[in-house]
This record gives sequence, C-alpha cells and structure tokens, in this order.
Amino acid sequence: MIVTVCTIGMNILFYLLLIFFSDISSSGNKNLVFFILFQLLTFILLFLALRYLFESLVTRKIKVIYKVISDSKLGENKSKMIMHHDNSIDEVNDHVLQWAENTTKELSTLRTLEEYRKKYVGFISHELKTPIFSIQGYIHTLLEGGLYDENINLKYLNRAAKNIERIQNIVDDLELINKLEFGKIILEKTDFDIYKLVQEVFYDLEGAAKEKDIKLRLNIQENVPYQVHADRENIRQVLINLISNSIKYGKEGGHTNVGFYDMEENILVEVSDNGIGIDESHKKHIFDRFYRADHSRSRPQGGSGLGLSIVKHIIEAHHQTINVRSTLNVGSTFGFSLEKA
Repeated sequence: MIVTVCTIGMNILFYLLLIFFSDISSSGNKNLVFFILFQLLTFILLFLALRYLFESLVTRKIKVIYKVISDSKLGENKSKMIMHHDNSIDEVNDHVLQWAENTTKELSTLRTLEEYRKKYVGFISHELKTPIFSIQGYIHTLLEGGLYDENINLKYLNRAAKNIERIQNIVDDLELINKLEFGKIILEKTDFDIYKLVQEVFYDLEGAAKEKDIKLRLNIQENVPYQVHADRENIRQVLINLISNSIKYGKEGGHTNVGFYDMEENILVEVSDNGIGIDESHKKHIFDRFYRADHSRSRPQGGSGLGLSIVKHIIEAHHQTINVRSTLNVGSTFGFSLEKA
C-alpha cells in the first residue's frame, strides 16, 4: 500500500512539473501548479507522519503480541516467526488466527489425554482390586484358623497363588506395552512360515477349543506365499491372543478360522469367528488398555485386559497395521499385515 501511494504521488508530481515547464509563461498556470504541488507535498508528509505514528503506536504493540505467540509456538527455539516491516495486518491476522486454531486443537487433545489418563488409572485399579481382595480373603481365613483345616488350607493357598499370578501377568503385560511404546524391545526379524506358526498355536490352544466344542480351521488359498519377515515369537503372541480371544468369546459348537491373503508386498492374516461380536460403539476402543466391551460378560473369561493392546503395539512395531470387522451376535474378524519374506 505504501509503495502504491508513493508511486501515484511521484507520477502526479512528474506530470505537474511537465505542465509547469511546458507553459511557464502563464503566471496563472504557475500559481495553480504551485498550489497543487503544495497540497500534494502536504498530503505526502501527512501520510508519512500518520504512517510513523501508526508504526510507533500500533505496530510495535502488535510485534510484542506476535513475538509472544511465536515463542509459544516454537518453545525454547529462537523465534522464526518474525514480523517484518512489510508484513501487512492481514498477514499478522492470518498467523494469529492459525495460532489460535492450533492452540484450540492442542487444548482439545490435552483434555482428551487427561480424560483417558483418569480412565486408565480407574481401569488399573479395577483390574487389581479383584485379585487383591481375593488374596486378602483367603489369607485372613487361613490366619483365623483355616490354616489348620485340611479341607480348605491347600485349596485357599492355591487360589491365592493363582490371583498372585494374575497380578504378575498384569504387571508383565504393562511392562511389555511400555517397552514397545518406547522402542526398548529390539525385534529379531527372521524369515519363517506363518502357516506352520499358526498350526503350532492351534496345537497349543486345542484343549481350550475342545472345552467349548469350537473347531479351529485354516483357510488355505493356492499361490499364496506363507513366508514372512517378522519377529516370530512376537507374532506367536499376536496369534495366541487373537485366537484365544475368539475361543473365549466364541459360541458353543462354533468355529475359528485363520486365513492368508496375498497383498503384493505383504501377507494379510485374518482371524475370524462366529462368536458374540462387538457392538459398533465399542470398536474404536477395543485396542485400549484394559478396555472391555462388556465387563459382566468378559470378567469370567479372565485375562489382564491388555491382550489386544499388546497385539496392536507388536504389529505397529513391525510398521504394519491391524483392523477389526465385527457385527454383534454374528462374529468378528481381526486382520493384520506382515511383510513378505
């Protein structure tokens, strides 16, 4: 804007001087030209004075606000968002609005994290309370004379030991998740046959499947490679968690299927069942720590409540993805990808 005004002023001045020197004999013209020149110079000086006052009284204050915003965006780093003399108020306004929008998003994220932290602490308390109260009950009963009663002493000691194991499993799972999140676990990737690994997991879980009359099946497709490049033991844990969940929440006489699908550079592994399924409102939370879609129904099944969270972290540590498709009372399908060997 300043450059434009000065350019217009110089052009007017140039034409007035041209008129003045082309018709210098006319005193009337000279007086008119001098009058116009005086008005023009007065306008330019007034404009420059107003600009200076604006620069002094407004822009400097804006620069202070601008610097505060810049420092808040860049933290301890040197301010890179410097306001120059040629920055227009519109540009400053855009930057401030962008900062305000980003700040609003950050505050919203912090509120969400704070809410999750509160729920997370509640989940931990909930999961630890039950085994701790059970252990207390068994120990107090034994101290009050049950220790000398052969009908209950060994039974209560065994039950207390199982609850201690449950607490230990929760602590171990939490420690594993923290290590995965902070990259403290180094994956030992090798080439192996995922088909054979699933067969091994089926063998380990065969007893649990028979108790509920659930059939474990492998869906094999022709021309699908089974060699993958991953950490075999960690993928074993993924498969154990997913397949054991399909058995726990499966229907009596139902089935659990594991299939492999060629996805160019990756192999997609899917674990599906015809069990109780997951309600749509719970899908986005099922990989959260300790989250249970139905506490009353899942409590008898045991477990630390961390299985799916561990699965997610292991797959993400391989730089792969996991997803779920599920319909309530119809069944669920968990799918994850692995790099081909």
